[in-house]
Amino acid sequence: MPTYTHLFSSPPPTRDFSALLSAARPFLRGELQTVDPDLPSLTSILCATGVGECYHRKGNVISHLFGVYRILKIWCAPDSVARCGLFHSSYSNSYAPLAIFDAGTSRDYVKSIIGEEAERLVYLFCVVHRHRLIFHDLLVHYTDSELVEHLSASETSVKEAKEKGVFDSSEPWRKKLQGIIPAEGIKVEHIKTGEDVIISRRVMALFLFMTVADFSDQFVDYEDKLFGNEDGRLEFLGDNSTAFWPGTGKPGLWMNQMSRIAALYSLLAIEEEMYIEERKQKGGADKEDGRDEEIELVLPPVFDYCTKLVDPNDQITARDLYWDAIFIKEWEKAEKLLVESCAKNPFVGEPHLVLAQVYLNGKRYEEAEREAEIGLRLLLEWGTSWDKRMTWEGWISWGRVMLGKVKERDWPTSAWGITNLEIETETVTFEPEKAAKKEPAKQGKKKAITVNSDDGMNERSEDEDFEMEKKGRGKQPPKEKAAPAARKRCPVAQKKSLMPRSLYLRC
Repeated sequence: MPTYTHLFSSPPPTRDFSALLSAARPFLRGELQTVDPDLPSLTSILCATGVGECYHRKGNVISHLFGVYRILKIWCAPDSVARCGLFHSSYSNSYAPLAIFDAGTSRDYVKSIIGEEAERLVYLFCVVHRHRLIFHDLLVHYTDSELVEHLSASETSVKEAKEKGVFDSSEPWRKKLQGIIPAEGIKVEHIKTGEDVIISRRVMALFLFMTVADFSDQFVDYEDKLFGNEDGRLEFLGDNSTAFWPGTGKPGLWMNQMSRIAALYSLLAIEEEMYIEERKQKGGADKEDGRDEEIELVLPPVFDYCTKLVDPNDQITARDLYWDAIFIKEWEKAEKLLVESCAKNPFVGEPHLVLAQVYLNGKRYEEAEREAEIGLRLLLEWGTSWDKRMTWEGWISWGRVMLGKVKERDWPTSAWGITNLEIETETVTFEPEKAAKKEPAKQGKKKAITVNSDDGMNERSEDEDFEMEKKGRGKQPPKEKAAPAARKRCPVAQKKSLMPRSLYLRC
């Protein structure tokens, strides 16, 4: 995907729902090789180190690493950046002391599996004190109102540059940014050796980009309790080591701070492109050594392409309204709470999906369709769930089920009917060449449908699957499914050694 900022590239067209779903489908289906041909082997290598056994606030380390990778790919990050996300704690970092590989002896090996550029980004990501750099050295210089003001001013600068060819590096927003992160980059301390490490401005921008993905994949109210985040600003001012993991499951209050980081990333991306274009205009070189100008800076679609901030108080109100709606006994009263929640924080999808169900319960199909589409779009754009009581894949499936029932103008009115909701095969792109050959359907039955299941590819008729729903399944329980076949052992586990023995993780 070409680099995009607001300046000399055209804005990316807003992807329609089918395009968003197509981008997400390989992750939903587990078809990792279609995302990156090397992805299955990369994840196998990580699994072989034992990271699946190692604790992480999200659950285990491998689920977090893969979650960050998925977000970055859905945001159209270059492969080197996405692979950095997959291996982002390989040498341990300022947040995670667990080292999957030894930076002193294993860098060449890691280069051989993820590529030299991706490994360099992983190394830099691990050896700087990212928390101090972002929260203490960068964000502390900006208030929310100042970021909003500078985002607006940057749009004016872009317009002047595009229409009149005017570049003014003395503009307040540019001058301040250049003072904090100059064009030549910044010098930081290696967290282990104390030696100086030069971080280019574009790599610094990538650290911001990846931090939004990193935090959004894992934060729930447990972190709020750990760090005393009652005001929703996520400034890590508290210290409550006795907080019980995993918390209540309530969404965390991280969106204000991540919207600030995304805004700063947007300003950096714009400043970088203006700096390069101004240099070219003056007859300078196309590229400048030491600035990592070959790295693409893509703007993720979250927070309206990194141009909006979430007010911390609105974030708290929206989250609490949503939570109240989830636990309300009279579902009819949830609508008002959810409508207000969506208005206070329009950047998360789950409140829209719950509101869609409220409308489906009331047979208000047009309103249900609108909310389901908004909710699904937001979830697909994020690549992770905000309400982490359910997985991202689960929320996507639920939203698609509701959209399918909207088109049918039908919603179950019984518990068994709800239990047996599923995405009908008409909404799934099926590739017959990937499935085993099946016997033709028996005469007298409707055309057989082949669907994915736990134990491979099963065949059943439309009559058998859907007739009970049409008649009202509330009168009888669903048919029992056959027990899934025993899973085969991971190919990695069957091999004697996938990598040098010294590289295996000790956790």
